[in-house]
Amino acid sequence: CAWSIERPPDDTAGCTFCHTSSEERCSTCHQRHQFDPKVARHAEQCKTCHWGKDHRDWEAYDIGLHGVVYQVNKWDPKQFDWTKKLADADYVGPTCQYCHMRGGHHNVQRFGTVYTSMGMSMADRGAPIWKEKRDRWTSVCDDCHSPRFARENLQALDESVKDAGLKYRETFKVAEDLIKDGVADPMPKDLCPDRSGQHIWSLKIGAYHDGPEYGGKTGESGEFRMSNCTDIERLCFESVGYFQTYIMKGMAHGSWNDATYSDGSFGMDRWLVNVKQDASQARRLAAIEKKVGVTWVPESFWKTGEWLDQLTGPYIVKNHPGKTIFDLCPDPGWLDTHHAPAEEV
Repeated sequence: CAWSIERPPDDTAGCTFCHTSSEERCSTCHQRHQFDPKVARHAEQCKTCHWGKDHRDWEAYDIGLHGVVYQVNKWDPKQFDWTKKLADADYVGPTCQYCHMRGGHHNVQRFGTVYTSMGMSMADRGAPIWKEKRDRWTSVCDDCHSPRFARENLQALDESVKDAGLKYRETFKVAEDLIKDGVADPMPKDLCPDRSGQHIWSLKIGAYHDGPEYGGKTGESGEFRMSNCTDIERLCFESVGYFQTYIMKGMAHGSWNDATYSDGSFGMDRWLVNVKQDASQARRLAAIEKKVGVTWVPESFWKTGEWLDQLTGPYIVKNHPGKTIFDLCPDPGWLDTHHAPAEEV
């Protein structure tokens, strides 16, 4: 993600250790010095990577009803017999592995619901393309619950994500208007280059924006940026990158407290208020400056500094003048915004 790859590797150790050292290795879950299936069947095996602000899976599971049942009963071999193959498991409550690797299937996305960047992207969750995944998702719940129960909870998830999307769009629209009206401080052109070596607005709303009003040319676009940007853009990032994902993951894991109180929907409420308040103050200040004839010059610390000089953007500008990351990586697959059809996942 842009907020990771634009920074020095040492600055994102929590990202790189999972996404380079551990990702897709058998020993990550089975443990190198044991390599025992019994170990890999415990929910805690997922905890090392799947927790934290922008992928709050463990927390959502752990404080949800299923997680509580697991924590209370996991020591009792009558309730959780780890010697049984996952296909034969009859646990008193589901583990991460039971739902996401049902029957021992190792493609964990196969048993997930609609994947849209962990809930950060807009999608018609009832569209035909997702039907197969949704039916498979509810079929897992049917092991212990009625089909009606599973469908109702999936609908509740859909409605929560939809409501969060309303706040998403409203929050971003306030920030977008500041950029388009030239009121944001600093504007993209007043910052050090972004991770692509460009000066483009760093947020997106449902789809990529391009054009001079966003700081770029036709066909150019920016992505989420959490560092060296306006406070409003940072608030937008946290609202969606953190709080909106809490909502989706909380509802998907039966952790309704996480989806609401623990900076889920309440967090999005708070950040939307802050963004509106900051935007109002920015516009009033701009009006006063215009009336008294003040020409504001952005501070130089937005453009350069010991830490800023370590970012990807300045490196590209210095070492590859006139180039962008798109020139250096002409076919970067990680920038593809299209997701594979359900039958391919």
